[in-house]
Parts: sequence; C-alpha cells; structure tokens
Amino acid sequence: MMFGQAYATEEGPALLKSKCMGCHISEGNDSYSRISHQRKTPEGWFMTVARMQIMHGLKISDDERRAVVKYLADKQGLAPSETEGVRYALERRLNTVENFDEQLAQMCGRCHSGARVALQRRPAKEWEHLVHFHLGHWPSLEYQSLSRDRDWLEIALKDMVPDLAKRFPMDDKAWSDWQKAKPTADALPGQWSFSGHMLSKGDVRGVMTVKHDKGDNFDVTVKGQYADGTPFNGEGSAILYNGYEWRGNVKIGDQRMRQIFAAVNGEMKGRMFEAEHDERGLDFSAVKEGNAKLLSVQPSYIKAGAETELTMVGNGLKGTPDFGAGVEVVKVVESSAQQMRVKVKAAADAAAGIRDVSVGALKGIELAVYKDIAEVKVVPEFSIARVGDNGGATPKVQGRFEAEAWGKNAAGEPYRIGYLPAKWSVEPFDERAKEDEDVKFAGQMQKDGVFIPGDAGPNPERKMMTNNAGNLKVVAELEETGQRGEGHLIVTVQRWNNPPIP
Repeated sequence: MMFGQAYATEEGPALLKSKCMGCHISEGNDSYSRISHQRKTPEGWFMTVARMQIMHGLKISDDERRAVVKYLADKQGLAPSETEGVRYALERRLNTVENFDEQLAQMCGRCHSGARVALQRRPAKEWEHLVHFHLGHWPSLEYQSLSRDRDWLEIALKDMVPDLAKRFPMDDKAWSDWQKAKPTADALPGQWSFSGHMLSKGDVRGVMTVKHDKGDNFDVTVKGQYADGTPFNGEGSAILYNGYEWRGNVKIGDQRMRQIFAAVNGEMKGRMFEAEHDERGLDFSAVKEGNAKLLSVQPSYIKAGAETELTMVGNGLKGTPDFGAGVEVVKVVESSAQQMRVKVKAAADAAAGIRDVSVGALKGIELAVYKDIAEVKVVPEFSIARVGDNGGATPKVQGRFEAEAWGKNAAGEPYRIGYLPAKWSVEPFDERAKEDEDVKFAGQMQKDGVFIPGDAGPNPERKMMTNNAGNLKVVAELEETGQRGEGHLIVTVQRWNNPPIP
C-alpha cells in the first residue's frame, strides 16, 4: 500500500457522493448504505476501495483514492485499544503464529489471518452481509477442502455472526472515547529519540525529526546508526490517520522503507521495513522531546566478570545511571538528553538474573546479567521463506534469524539474556526432506543468519522436476559456548496474493 500526500479532509464527502452513490444509497448526514456501518484501519479502507475498483469497475484516481481512505479512516477508524494484540498484521510481521479460538481460526483463519477479522468493526447485519459476500464472490467456498468438513454457511450465520457482532461491535465505548480525546497533528512535530532492532543486523538508535507540512502530512528526517556503526540516515514523508495511525515512506540510504507506527501519548511504536522486502524490517519505539522516558539499553545483557560499553536510549536522560547489584559504572563516556554511553563492569560473583536499570528518576528497562547459558532459542521459532526471481516478477522472500540466549537465576527461574552471535546452518527437518535433498535445493543459509531461498520455477535437477520448496531445520550454534538451538523454516512458493492486511 502506497501512502502519499492526501487531499484535504473536506474532499472526502464530495468524493463519496460522486464516486460511491452509484451503488450505495444515501442515508442523509453524509451517511451511506454499507459504507457508514463499518469501521476499519487505513489498510482496511484501502482494500475496500481497491476491491470496488477490481470487482465493480469503480473509476477513481490514486489521489482520489488516498483522499477517500483518509476521510473514512479518520471518520470510521479504530481506537488504539481496539488494535492491540493484532497490529502484527498491519506491521507485516508475517511469521506471527496467531492464537485465536478454534472456531474463528477454522472458519476465518484458514483463508486469511484472523487479524483481518479483528481489525474491523460491524453491527450484526453487516457481519451477515460479509458472510453472503464470501459466498457471492467465491461460490465454491463450501466445497473447498478447508470448508467441506462442516456446514460452513449454517455455522457462519448462526454462530459466527452473533459472536463477531459481540466481539467486534460497531458501537463501542473505546471508539466514542477516542473520538473525544484524539490529538491533532500539532502534537507530533519535534524530535523523537528512537530505539530499534533488526533481526540479523542488530540494535539501532538515533533521532527522528518531524516537521509539520500541511493538514495531517509531515516531513521526516532520520539520523542514527546501528550498533556496528552502520549509518541509519534518511528522509521522507508521513501521514497521520485517525489521530494516531502513522504511515511513513522514508528513504534510508538507498533503501525505501515504510513506517507503520501507533503514535499515542508522546510515543511511537511499530515497525519499519523495506518497501520491496517486508521481511527485512526492524522493531521501532520512539519518545518525543519533552516526554522523559527510558526506551532501551543496548546491548541488554552483560556477562559476570566482563567489562563492556552500554548505551541507554530515551529522552530527558539526566542524573546518575544505575544498573543494579553487582554492576559498577566505570565511566560515563557520553551523555545527552537522548543517549547515554556508559562503560560498566559486572562483578565476577554478580548474581545471575534481571536488573532494573535507572537514570536519575527514570526507570522501566532491564539488564540481564548471566554466568551460564541454559538454553538457546532460534528467533523466529517458525518462519516462512519464498522462492522467487529467476526471470519472474516476484522477488524472493528471505528468512532472517537470531540466536536468543536464556539463563536461569538463583531460584532456577528462566530469564531472557538476549541475542548472541552464532554460527548458522540448515538441516533436513524430517526424513522426507532428507530424501528430497531440500538442503541442497531450497536455498542457502548465510553466516549472518539470513536464509536466501532458491529460484522460482521448476528445477530440472530435482526429482520430477519439482520446484525449490523445502522443509528445513534452522540450527544456531552459539559462538561463545557451542550450544545449539533449533527452529523450523518452510521454503514455499511465491506470494501471489499480497494484500495490505494478509
């Protein structure tokens, strides 16, 4: 989904009249049948308008579509609390394993994410219309392998409609409260100190400067660096929807990246990812100047007996840093309101476990002190990569991994240490994968934990000339101890259907 500068909000009602009234009946007071009885995210409204274009022949320019999406996302959006727990779909965290109840997972989540359902609001009649829409556009739905194990239509109408209307209602106190309290664009300009982490690349930190353009549009400048010193600098633009839904397009170096953030109470949280490769992204959190807060300590661990440099990231940093019992501050190397670099030493007999970190009166982040590593986990535990390229228009989708170390404290309780350097390899996941030589054909694991899948299309070297799909075990071997962790990687076919909400 491309987010460009939107028309002024007043264009929205005029466009609804000129573009939508051919099919949707006016109900007065800028209200229309179907349209006015749903609430969605910006991506949800974008998908709705795009569907009108593809399936019903709507003629609308890109600028007009942006204006309609902006207007509807502001007028009929979701409150911040209504998106909690399912923002992973907006942020393109496509390796997320969902955890919905069995009925929603089977009735809805077999064809698309459960998050797509949870990121919209309708009254019962509109949920019923959605059921009929599915059968109208996919009349063979009940006979497909994922539906014919049940009386799909009866369950959808009798069980799912009332359940969805109760769980995801059109009228909700969270939405009415948000409409009264949502901030204006004036709350966002200024400097934002940010902290992040990209799998296979590491921690990143810096300052994002936001300048008001006009309406809910902004100019953005990013200045920062990764922990290894690689610059993280660039500029671009962003739009604010519904008082908090931040959508940005920023060019970092030579790479175009998108920003999907929730901006609430002087903080931004979400994900940045490459426009052409959403698997290559970083977790992002930021705090605005004037809002004193600790965001992170990088790295977030230290070994007992070791001396290292830690960087605390946040805003309003002042005062004496404290890393808890057994961790001594040797020297403050650099100090500013946004970052504080400190050389610290952990005592050889420091107790293993988690320490609360503070800078003056600011608290809220933790440091792990470890002696031994009890377990190694591969993150993500389950991942999907996709073949591509080879003359086709669909690029490869990489797998990206890190080794997460865990320890045990004096009470024997597990605690997370953090990401540690590892050696990477892949193995057959099972006997079938071994027989099919998936390790040979499915792709190559790089030394930094990045898996590059094989080429798209049939492979004459494989049995029956099949493609380069594979079922692999991802193996991380810690450089420090040689301990091993395992994950699961499915290498599959191209992503033919790639909507803004999967």
